[in-house]
Amino acid sequence: MTSLASGFARTQRWLREHPLALDGSLAVTVLICMVIGSFAEPYGEHGPEFGARTPELRSVVLIALVSAALVFRRSRPMGVLLFTGLLSVTELIIGDPAAPVVMSAVIALYTVGSRTDRPTTWRVGLLAMTVLTGTAMFFGSTPWYTQENLGIFAWTGMAAAAGDAVRSRRAFVDAIRERAERAERTREEEARRRVAEERLRIARDLHDVVAHHIALVNVQAGVAAHVMDRRPDQAKEALAHVREASRSALNELRATVGLLRQSGDPEAPTEPAPGLAVLDALVTTFRQAGLPVEVARADDGARPPSAVDLAAYRIIQEALTNVQKHAGREATAEVSVIRVGATLEVTVLDNGKAPELCPAGCADHPGGPLPPAADPSDSESGGGGHGLLGMRERVTALGGRLSAGPRYGGGFRVQAILPLTARTGENR
Repeated sequence: MTSLASGFARTQRWLREHPLALDGSLAVTVLICMVIGSFAEPYGEHGPEFGARTPELRSVVLIALVSAALVFRRSRPMGVLLFTGLLSVTELIIGDPAAPVVMSAVIALYTVGSRTDRPTTWRVGLLAMTVLTGTAMFFGSTPWYTQENLGIFAWTGMAAAAGDAVRSRRAFVDAIRERAERAERTREEEARRRVAEERLRIARDLHDVVAHHIALVNVQAGVAAHVMDRRPDQAKEALAHVREASRSALNELRATVGLLRQSGDPEAPTEPAPGLAVLDALVTTFRQAGLPVEVARADDGARPPSAVDLAAYRIIQEALTNVQKHAGREATAEVSVIRVGATLEVTVLDNGKAPELCPAGCADHPGGPLPPAADPSDSESGGGGHGLLGMRERVTALGGRLSAGPRYGGGFRVQAILPLTARTGENR
C-alpha cells in the first residue's frame, strides 16, 4: 500500500511538472470516448445500442479537431472554448444523428472556470449553456425535449460550477500557503530584529561598564604613580580604589555577558541591572576619584520602569565619566533627577572646559573637528567613539529625547527626557 501511494504521488508530481502531457492524455481519452459515443444509438428498441449506427466522415473530422484543441486548453482557455463551441454548434445543426462533439466544449468550459475569475466564469458559462442548449433544442435533429438536450444543459452548468469550485479551492490553498510563508518570514525577521536589538543593548552596556570603570582605574592609577614616593598612604588608598573599580567592572561584565549564557550553563546572573536605586554608590566612586558631584532628586522615590531606570543610570554614568576625563581637574558636576508628569528628566552639568579641536587637516590632530552632533566632553569623541551615540540610542529606543551641548559661560550639559511609560519590548 505504501509503495502504491508513493508511486501515485510521483505520477501526480510528474503530471504537474508536465501539464502538456496531461492535456495530451486527456485529449486522447476524450477522442476515444467521443468515437465510441458516435457508434451508439440511444433510442434502440431495448435501450441504447452500440454499433447500431456509423458516424459520418464529417463528424469524425470534427471529433479529431476538437480533441486536438483540448491540448491547448490551459494556455488558451477562451480560444479553445470558442473553437470547440463553434464546432459543437455545427455538429448539432448538421449532424444526423449528431456525434457527441459537445463533450469537448464542456471540458473547455470547465477549464475557463478553473483559470479565470468568478464573474467571467458565470458570464461565459451562461452564454455557452444558452447557445449550446438552444441550438440542440431548436436546430438539432431530435425533438427539443429529449434527454440529450437536457443533458447538454446540465453538463454545461456543472462544468462551469466545477471549474469555479476548483479555482476557489486553489486560491484558498494558495492563500493559506502564502500566509504560512509570510508568517514564517515575519517570525524570522522578528527573531533577527530581537537578536540585533539584544546585541545593541549588550554592546551599549559593555561600553558603559568599560568606559566608566577603566576611566576610574586610569585616574586612580595616575594618582598612585604621582604620590607613590612622597605619600605612600595616599597611593595605597588610590590603589584600593583601583581594586574596587576593577572588581565592580568585573562583576558588571560578568552580569552583562551572563545574558549570553545558555539555559543549562552554570552561574547564570541573578543580580538585577543597575538603576537609580544605586545612584549614590555610583556618585561615591566619582567623588573618591576626585570629582565633586552634587545630586538633586525630585522623583518621589518611585522606581521607574526597568528600561527607563537602566537608561537613566547609564546616561549619568557615561556623562560623569566624560566630565572626569575631559573637563579638567577643577571641574565639578551636578546631577539632577526630576519627575515631571509622565516623564523623567535626567540632567548632568559640569563647569569644565572642553578641549580645543584642530581644524580639518591639522597636522597635530589629523582626525579634524568633531561632527556637529558630537559631544566635546564625550569620552570617545576625538577617536570616533560611541559615548554620546550610545546615550542617544538608549533614549530614542524608549521614545525619549536627548540634548547635549556646551553651556553658556563654560562647561557642558547633558539632558535626557525619558517617558515613564516605556515601549513594550524595551522593558527588560
